[in-house]
Amino acid sequence: MILLLGLALTLAVLAGLFVVKRTQLTRRVETMVDEMRSASIPPLEREVRPTDWAGLPAPVQRYFEHVLPAGTSYTGTVTIQQRGTFRDGDRSSAPWSPFTATQHVTIRPPGFVWDATIQMMPGLSVRVLDAYHDGQGHLQARLGGIVPVMDAPPGPKLDEGELLRYLAEAPLYPTALLPGMGVDWTRIDDQSARATLTDRGTTVSLVFSFNERNEVTRVRGTRGFLTNEGTYESRGWTGFWHHYAERNGRRVPMEGEVAWIAPEGKISYWRGHVHHIEHATPDPTAPSTSKKELDSA
Repeated sequence: MILLLGLALTLAVLAGLFVVKRTQLTRRVETMVDEMRSASIPPLEREVRPTDWAGLPAPVQRYFEHVLPAGTSYTGTVTIQQRGTFRDGDRSSAPWSPFTATQHVTIRPPGFVWDATIQMMPGLSVRVLDAYHDGQGHLQARLGGIVPVMDAPPGPKLDEGELLRYLAEAPLYPTALLPGMGVDWTRIDDQSARATLTDRGTTVSLVFSFNERNEVTRVRGTRGFLTNEGTYESRGWTGFWHHYAERNGRRVPMEGEVAWIAPEGKISYWRGHVHHIEHATPDPTAPSTSKKELDSA
């Protein structure tokens, strides 16, 4: 009897620790999202207009004219619901696993939090936090939401990589690509241009390619790849956007794919579908809610 009681007590303690660890990661995500949104500067209080992109390279002007029709407001924050598949980006033979994710984005200043659950096998999932917040990158993965399987070392390489992701995904929130939001454009040819963004000392750059419908179909550049040794090496990195549709008064891609360019060729590691996206314009007169207020409510 004593042995059974001891075993029951041990299992109860382990179950409690499991709940605590899962709750800690959830609270970290919630805190990061709340801090990011609280620090967000309201967007310009007017609609976009052609003068906002006057003088830019021709393909970029055509892109804005296509995806930002008259009456479109500047975006303040974005919430995206995604489904798709994910795999190890270092092996073309790695299996694909399904994921679901919620992503929160702010435009001024640039920031995002990607909260994803990857189903590795029935009953076994990995929770991933991928973020750019307050000028710093964050990337960690927890098996079952508790056991660390990856913690990317902080530093300039991680900051650069996460800001690069923000820029690559900006076709989902296209007013973020306007010059007034800090993006500089340089012409390459009639179907491509380079976008450069600087935020709090970190500068990133990507080449954007446009199709005959004046949509962004590909972005490409160089990004730090995290090796198994915990160091970064520069690799080619590219993303593809497909199936544009009108959402919240602007045209955005509903499907995408991301790949590393390895010595043996392109290795895709993320394929996703946007099943819901909300572009919000915060009320500048509304009081913000702090995390402390939320916890005490």
